[in-house]
Amino acid sequence: MMLTMAIKPGHDGAIAVIEDGRLLWCLESEKDSFPRYAQLTPTTLLAVAERLGRIPDIVALGGWAKPRNGGPIGAGYSGDVVQRDRIQFFGKEVEYFSSSHERSHIMMAVGMAPPGDHDLKTVLVWEGVTGSFYLVDRNWRVVRTVPVLDNPGDRYAFLFSLADPTFADRGRTPRLDGSGKLMALAAYGEAESADAEIRALVERLLTAKVLNPAPKADFADTVVYNSGVESEATKTAAALLTKRIFDMFTEVALRELPAGTPLFISGGCGLNCDWNGNWREVGHFTSVFVPPCTNDSGSAIGTAIDALAQHGRHHPIEWSVYSGLEFVDDAAPDSQRWRQQSRDDRAIAAAIARGAVVAWVQGRWEIGPRALGNRSLLAEPYSVATKDKLNQIKQRENYRPIAPCCRAEDLARAFCEDFPDPHMLYFRRVRSPRLGAITHVDGSARVQSVTAVANPQLHSLLDAFAAETGLGVLCNTSLNHNRRGFINRMSDLICHCEDRRVDHMVVGDRWYQRID
Repeated sequence: MMLTMAIKPGHDGAIAVIEDGRLLWCLESEKDSFPRYAQLTPTTLLAVAERLGRIPDIVALGGWAKPRNGGPIGAGYSGDVVQRDRIQFFGKEVEYFSSSHERSHIMMAVGMAPPGDHDLKTVLVWEGVTGSFYLVDRNWRVVRTVPVLDNPGDRYAFLFSLADPTFADRGRTPRLDGSGKLMALAAYGEAESADAEIRALVERLLTAKVLNPAPKADFADTVVYNSGVESEATKTAAALLTKRIFDMFTEVALRELPAGTPLFISGGCGLNCDWNGNWREVGHFTSVFVPPCTNDSGSAIGTAIDALAQHGRHHPIEWSVYSGLEFVDDAAPDSQRWRQQSRDDRAIAAAIARGAVVAWVQGRWEIGPRALGNRSLLAEPYSVATKDKLNQIKQRENYRPIAPCCRAEDLARAFCEDFPDPHMLYFRRVRSPRLGAITHVDGSARVQSVTAVANPQLHSLLDAFAAETGLGVLCNTSLNHNRRGFINRMSDLICHCEDRRVDHMVVGDRWYQRID
């Protein structure tokens, strides 16, 4: 049995461990309340070391670039580069492997995709730096690369920074969280309503040579410069830029790529639910797959898969989205402030229906950035005021939508499109007018579909809520301190709930309620 440990340097630092083709852990350093996008922390390495029963056979280092001179770390950032050697690792000789960051995305997409019998597969990697299609054969060799647009993610994020008056004119990297916020803002705008000035700005963004560090001062003559992220100009430009980037990639796909292959998507742009849905509608590909950790949070998994491919393994790994760490009981709630009882889904559902917000903790944390029912804040989905309450708890901007989770059995009743989406990667239109808390300004929602097999605890609660209110739908947003990764220990959970006035905590089979 081959044991592979892969390390992702740089932002979104993580360690992934695969044994005999099965993902054991993917531990992202931002999780456990570290800063979002954190680089690798010593605690992450110690968490892996504590759980491994032996020294890995392969130690794999994801390629990256040094921050100042751009020199390579491992195999470097870009290119079809692979390195193999023998090294000493804690006194044992092991295989050392490294491949480029670009390859980590390709191999993550191919190696996490559902099995299938395809002579060729199309992989789209679009992220901060890379924007290309790749044709991959049965042996997972890249037989053709089709570049489209360099720095698509940086171009998208830069627009948010350009509008933000608090962002410096020179010397800063575009905000890593800007893309997600711009995606929310784009729903408020109409690409067709863009005037000549906004159209000219978007074309400049698409042709600029350098966007990292962000050349904000060079765009001081534009209408969006320091206009405020919620200005009409920003919203319209966001909608137009969203459309133009997708159109550029679609035109190349239709012109250069063979029809009838499956499309596997990797890179941070794969978190844009608008684009993911559009790829399904293009009609050029037989299917579309996006991993739940499509951004750099899954890059370590891709490097580990790449190392295994060098040993002749050319079929997908076994994996679960719940491949983080178990929750840590390092404290006990004060009995003067919290009353403990056994989890009672019917009673919890009734409390949620009355307006309670529940911190919901089950099993191991989710890999990737989406809360999928193991580290979640749950609330009723009907009142618009619930969206505002959750955004206040999360200390987020009020223009950002709240996503729902939904029993698979209720998808067709609550939403116009009835398809499984267990990892919250697509938008769909809201059918039920009752669902005010989870309906975005454009009538859409990013829905996690929940089955009894995939997440029995959350599905049981949704059953109870459906019995209480008629629909198995809940607001589901991530359980975290502002600009931190998921909460993963009781001390942080108590602090968060007491500070943000969350009066219910469900941890496994324990239900804590604020006494006052």
